[in-house]
Amino acid sequence: MDDRTYVSWEFIEDFMVSAFVKMGVPEADAKICANVLMESDRRGIESHGVNRFKPIYIDRINAGIQKPVTKIDILRETPTTAVFDANDGMGMVASHKAMQLAIEKAKKYGMGMVAVRNSTHYGIAGYYATMASDAGMIGITGTNARPSIAPTFGVENMLGTNPLTVGLPTDEEFPFVLDCATSITQRGKIEYFAKINKDTPSGMVVGRDGLPKTDSKQILKDLVNNQAALAPLGGIGEELAGYKGYGYATVVEILSAALQAGSFLKMLNGKDEMGNLMPYHLGHFFIAIDTEAFMGLESFKKTAGDILRDLRNSEKAPGEERIYTAGEKEYLVWLERKDKGVPLNQACMEDIINVNKMLDLKKTLPF
Repeated sequence: MDDRTYVSWEFIEDFMVSAFVKMGVPEADAKICANVLMESDRRGIESHGVNRFKPIYIDRINAGIQKPVTKIDILRETPTTAVFDANDGMGMVASHKAMQLAIEKAKKYGMGMVAVRNSTHYGIAGYYATMASDAGMIGITGTNARPSIAPTFGVENMLGTNPLTVGLPTDEEFPFVLDCATSITQRGKIEYFAKINKDTPSGMVVGRDGLPKTDSKQILKDLVNNQAALAPLGGIGEELAGYKGYGYATVVEILSAALQAGSFLKMLNGKDEMGNLMPYHLGHFFIAIDTEAFMGLESFKKTAGDILRDLRNSEKAPGEERIYTAGEKEYLVWLERKDKGVPLNQACMEDIINVNKMLDLKKTLPF
């Protein structure tokens, strides 16, 4: 039974934009931030949507570790590449501008790539990959994050959840978008489990004793004090090929830091040597590849669509009704939610009530 409350997309957008503006975010930037968060809920990825509006963005601006005005310095630029310094501003704003520039460069030269340093949490990675696929391009993005993943055979959280995300245009009603962390799960999913008082499935998190941990609220504390770490994609150890997730997480870490001489690993834990909160200084990268520079967009879209349809039409396992391809489930969620609205759990509604009072927004809430 779904005990969440659904509110209109118009209400949630107006509320978040108003709150961001009241916090000092310019209105145009506030709309980008709200849109990124809503896109996560449109796709059913609630761990990165409105649930994170207050604890990740509002609270960090309040704490002084994230700046509401995003000042972007271009440190280096060539016809096909650029390096941004986001100066601890809104990661979603810097990332939107970075992918926009990568797309512009790709339209001229076939490929474009922009790296960003000194940034903050950029929301759902698939948003930026989809910006490229919507433009008829291949979009690739990744970001490092505060340490969460233990390397294979290790128990110390060293790497971020580091998504490696790809968006591809197709001739279907939705693009192919593979958007997932290089860990079995991500911190945002555990935060969501904690909010709804649900245990984290065994095998996703390892303690310092090498054993699985399942208490979601305790895991969030242990991740911070280095008493727990997320397992890499594949799982703990080598039996289920956890070294593959570990390797991909490392690729993203290097590309998110080395191209722009940015911060990495333990430098991203958000605390100084005295344990005080400090900016995260995250790094991101954005790649756009123009399909017209190869055999053309229509040819690419048809071949991509044919591949996806063949996969979905292949023989199903006994008892299974259908096979999905990446981006399909998210599209189906959007069809269900576009008229129904955004689902909010109790904790999220309490966050909205608190922000409404804290910022004196005087909004009439629909719950």
